Amino acid sequence: MGEAEDFDALYRSCRDRLVTQLVALTGDRADAFDLVQETFVRAWMRWEQISTYEDPEGWLRRVAYNLAVGRWRRIRREPPDSTVRRQQDSLPEDHLAVVDALRSLPLSERRAIVLHHLAGLSVEETAAEMSAPVGTVKSWLSRGRTRLAIELRDDEGVTHEPR
Repeated sequence: MGEAEDFDALYRSCRDRLVTQLVALTGDRADAFDLVQETFVRAWMRWEQISTYEDPEGWLRRVAYNLAVGRWRRIRREPPDSTVRRQQDSLPEDHLAVVDALRSLPLSERRAIVLHHLAGLSVEETAAEMSAPVGTVKSWLSRGRTRLAIELRDDEGVTHEPR
């Protein structure tokens, strides 16, 4: 395959996974699409180098995460009344509950859950991606899952999971 075909194959194979991970991480579907688009633009500009990596999708995840963090930092510096939360009417209600519950977690726990449960990385791979010890990642996953269960519990104490 040629350079463009290899890039297209990577785009088709992981774009939706990246969007799903970023929706869970950021809580905003439109932002997730924007971040993934920007990530792929950056990948294309460096494709000659990135195509040689053992895990190009890992590079994409890292860049998308860094772009999301950069966006959060810029938003934090803006006056509170200048940011308007976008409507998320394109997500089903049960997914909105999960996204809202994820947003209530500390960033380290949220990111560990997204990488492990949504990206399908092992605990060891998640630890490597987050530059953290395996034991720390296990702790983040455990605490994050416990907090998610509490957040997703209804008034009668029943935990609802998305379909």
